[in-house]
Amino acid sequence: MGILERIAEVEREIARTQKNKATEYHLGLLKAKLAKFRQQLLEPVGKAGAKGEGFDVVKTGDARVALIGFPSVGKSTFLSTVTKTESVAASYEFTTLTCIPGVIHHEGARIQLLDLPGIIEGASSGKGRGRQVIAVAKTADLVLMMLDAKKGDQQRVLLERELEAVGIRLNQTRPRIYLKRKSTGGVKVNNTVPLTKVDEKMIATVLHEYKIFNADVIFHDDYNIDEFIDIIQGNRVYLRCLYVYNKIDQLTLTRMNEIAREPHSVVISCELNLNIDYLIEMIWEYLALIRVYLKKPGNAPDLGEEDGLILHSDSTIEQACHAIHRTLAGQFRYAIVWGTSTKFSPQRVGITHVLHHEDVIQITKK
Repeated sequence: MGILERIAEVEREIARTQKNKATEYHLGLLKAKLAKFRQQLLEPVGKAGAKGEGFDVVKTGDARVALIGFPSVGKSTFLSTVTKTESVAASYEFTTLTCIPGVIHHEGARIQLLDLPGIIEGASSGKGRGRQVIAVAKTADLVLMMLDAKKGDQQRVLLERELEAVGIRLNQTRPRIYLKRKSTGGVKVNNTVPLTKVDEKMIATVLHEYKIFNADVIFHDDYNIDEFIDIIQGNRVYLRCLYVYNKIDQLTLTRMNEIAREPHSVVISCELNLNIDYLIEMIWEYLALIRVYLKKPGNAPDLGEEDGLILHSDSTIEQACHAIHRTLAGQFRYAIVWGTSTKFSPQRVGITHVLHHEDVIQITKK
C-alpha cells in the first residue's frame, strides 16, 4: 500500500470515528499517524528528483511574498499591475505554469513578489505541481492568498486545507510547548496552566507513536493534540497571510463591505485598479518592516527615497550594524538616535536599543 492510500485510509478512519471522551486517545493516534505519512509524502527518503522548471528562484530584496490561489483568479494581472514584470494573463485556467518573480518598490524597500502557478485541489498530494508551489510558499515571509470574490469562502477553505496538510500555519503563532528528548527517565509532563484539551496519558501515547519514550514536556498554554503534534514534527512554518478578494466590481456594495470587514482580508479589483494602493500598504504592515536613516557626524542625514536601511520591526542597533557591515558591531562604541524610539531627541544609546520606523541613527566606533 502506497503513502497516498495510507493517508486516505487514515483520513477515512478519522471521519467515521465519533468524537467523545472514549475515542480521544484513538483519534490522537490517528492524527499522529496522518502527520507522519504526510511528512513522508513531502520529504521522501532517497534521491531527490529534478527541480521543476522555473521554481529555482533566488531569494532577493528585503522580503519575499508568495502569491498563491486557484487558477484564473487574477494573480498574473496583479503581478503585472504592481511590478514591472509582465506575467501572461488570460481568462482561461493554468495560464502561469512556472514561478514568475517581480519586485514591489515601497518605502525604499524591494519586496520580491512570486506569482506561483494556480493550486488545484489535491496539491498537498503532489497534484498539479502542488508540491513545488507549496515548497516555494514555505520560503516566503508573507502569503497573499488571491481569491475570487464571486465564489465566497469556498476557495479559501480548500486552500487553507491544502496548506495545513503540508505544515503551513497561516496567521498562527508557534505553540509555547517545550519538548526535550532524553535517553532515560520516561515521559514527564508539566504545565503552567490547567490543560482541558489533552492529558498526560494522551501526550505519552502520541510520543510513543513517534518512538519517543523518554522526554520532558512543558505546556505554557492550553493547547490541543494537533498543536502538540506540530511541535513533535518540528517542521511547521508559521506565516502571516492576507486574504485578497479580487473582482469586487462584480459584487454588491453590501457583500463587498462584509468581506472587507473580515479579519486579514482586503478587497481589490485588478481589472479596474481598485484598492491596489491600500493592499500595498497592508503588505508593508504585515511584513513588519521598518526603514531607518543613517547620518554621518557633521553631515545632514540621508533622507532620499532610496536611502536608509530596511530592517524587521523590533530590530536593534546591533542588527543595523550588521546590515551596514559585518565588522561594525565589533567596533561599536555608541549611537545617537533621533526619532520616536527615544525618550528625547537626540539620545545617546547602546547596541541593544530597539529602533522604530524612520529613526535616524549616527554610529560612533571605538
